[in-house]
Amino acid sequence: MEIKGKHTNTDYLEKDNIAKLLFSYSLPAILAMTAVSFYNIIDRIFIGQGVGPLAISGLAITFPLMNLSAAFGALVSSGASTMISIRLGEKKPASAMRFLGNAFTINIIIGLLLSVFGLIFLDRLLLLFGATTETLPYARDFMQIILIGNIFTHLCIGLNNILRSSGYPVKAMITTLITVVCNLALAPLFIFVFKWGIKGAAWATVIAQIIGTIRVVFHYLDKNNNVYFRKRYLRIKWAICGKIITMGMSSFLVNLCACIVVIIINRSLIKYGSVFAVGAYGIVNSIVSLIVLLVFGFNLGMQPLAGYNYGAKKYDRTLTILKYSLFVATSITTFGFLLGILFPEPLARAFTSDNELIELTVNGMRITVLAFPIVGCQVVASNFFQAVGKPKISIFLSLSRQVLCLIPALLIFPRFFGINGVWYSLPFADLTASIFAIIVLIFNSSKIKKTINISKT
Repeated sequence: MEIKGKHTNTDYLEKDNIAKLLFSYSLPAILAMTAVSFYNIIDRIFIGQGVGPLAISGLAITFPLMNLSAAFGALVSSGASTMISIRLGEKKPASAMRFLGNAFTINIIIGLLLSVFGLIFLDRLLLLFGATTETLPYARDFMQIILIGNIFTHLCIGLNNILRSSGYPVKAMITTLITVVCNLALAPLFIFVFKWGIKGAAWATVIAQIIGTIRVVFHYLDKNNNVYFRKRYLRIKWAICGKIITMGMSSFLVNLCACIVVIIINRSLIKYGSVFAVGAYGIVNSIVSLIVLLVFGFNLGMQPLAGYNYGAKKYDRTLTILKYSLFVATSITTFGFLLGILFPEPLARAFTSDNELIELTVNGMRITVLAFPIVGCQVVASNFFQAVGKPKISIFLSLSRQVLCLIPALLIFPRFFGINGVWYSLPFADLTASIFAIIVLIFNSSKIKKTINISKT
């Protein structure tokens, strides 16, 4: 039996103009992701200009561990967000609150376990990820502090994603912007004024996430919201956890594979190039992530709308949401392609004045973005199928780029093309995975259309 509380009416999600809804839900998420991306870029500029080029390489070495932490965070937040959207579409708010409560508890447990594990084995992990005697001190200094505050990162990002999915996209955006502004204010203070070096950037990140966590927790204490904390729902229920894990597995595997991929890339760049080649990848990854996160930002707005309408059996609206999303995502990634092809050198010079690092970055950037015009299809497809409760398809599409395409290419291409082979692997994987996604989208869209036609007869 569902509990009827003071919940905001969400019927407008299945009635209002789709373009208007996508704009209202996606714009806050896009602005938030843009802010996060610019923060990542500016933070690395601070590190590059204030600490040195080796610090950029040291930071790049931490990416696999950051991705591993993000994988577990995405497992919970994506799974819970998807189920909450669907349950609200089915008019089951109490069920949605059960998922919120369990997600909160699981995030705390996972955050603590990862912190303990990471701190105990930190040096071994960083050496496995490709750290050298030159870069290890920078990577260690950064990650020790990040791991100390890991629980707040999990709670802030996870609860904020649920905030968006439960009908509060603007609040979610404001939370993200608050953390970014705090980060940008504290990082230069700690790096340049207090002279804390790369540790200053880490402390700025942790403090910002603590502030964000406090904000979202206060939101869920208000019983007038669509979903809120109830003490009894904080207890772990294995059936709820199982659904969260099933729905979040796609996002988890994407980030886990990203961890493995970055390890291979870092080690390959050192083998066929130099420590500075790892720094070049760090810069390229920062800029490319700006474009990809814009698409993810749009998807964060798309997912609750697609999930809600699919749960409400509004299949025609669900397909329209998909079409709009594909158009917007393709436009964004095409812009990224033009940016990387036309302006790689000015972008590289913003991070460093070292000529070797600039040259490596320009070359890597131009190769990396070659397949970007169609990458948006692959990103939207995997997120769409996750949103409508089809985790198997989402997992396949998510893994197709990393496992089926990128890892084999990274193991083969460098043997023939040297360091350029590492860079060539990236557009090859993007192109191949996007073709898979287009085929799967066409097939499954036709199945949904048949369901619509049957329902009309």
